[in-house]
Amino acid sequence: MITDTTPHADVEHVWGTVVSVQTVGTPDPEAVAAFFAELHEIDRIFSPYRPDSEVSRIAEGQLALGDADPLVQEVAARCAAYEGETGGLFTAYWRGCFDPTGLVKGWAIDRAAARHLEPLVDGASVGAVGVDAGGDVLVFTHPDLDRTWHIGIADPRRRGAVVATVPLRNGAVATSGIAERGAHILDPRTGSAATGVASATVVASTLEIADVWATASVVAGFDAPLPPQGTVLLIAEDGRIRRGISGVEVSVGAAS
Repeated sequence: MITDTTPHADVEHVWGTVVSVQTVGTPDPEAVAAFFAELHEIDRIFSPYRPDSEVSRIAEGQLALGDADPLVQEVAARCAAYEGETGGLFTAYWRGCFDPTGLVKGWAIDRAAARHLEPLVDGASVGAVGVDAGGDVLVFTHPDLDRTWHIGIADPRRRGAVVATVPLRNGAVATSGIAERGAHILDPRTGSAATGVASATVVASTLEIADVWATASVVAGFDAPLPPQGTVLLIAEDGRIRRGISGVEVSVGAAS
């Protein structure tokens, strides 16, 4: 049984945002460094802001998708599968060229955390590990550790306020919307900016699933059917709130 429950935090800037790793117990600097190194390598391959990345070269017609790194081809296949699952609400071609940005962050964190962080959670020296990537969260907790992570969901209408808190021991929480960055999410069906949903939060088993369905929920709109996976909290621009689990609505109301 773990006796040291002191949290330790490591922080790096990746993908233009802050990524932090919190370890409950004795941290493993090599494992954390390997986790961040993998994220930086994925950024080198996938960043649409780096002219030398494979995604940028594909967009410029300098590299065929079939000749790209196997990881790019894996992500492209996953994006195609989600495009089918979401009925076109999510696609890697949302801006007219191949750009899997909406999937890569969640996929990369799931992948790197499974390889380097989750194995640390043994209940002896490390009882839990959490990753926060720009507000999207992935956590692992040993079954013998009496700990629950409490993930705050920001109120999109009141900066600094929290509209709800998600208790979580294992799994992921992702939020997408227009409150922080404006109408930056495009509806791939029309090419127009998605509006109406100030924020969409999805709780799921992986950050990839949560992130994709949060984005798809913003595109779908506040009154559309809820995602078939995970627990969802939608907040409309006018303050209305919907909550659902695996596509089943459990409550409708208004933010206080």
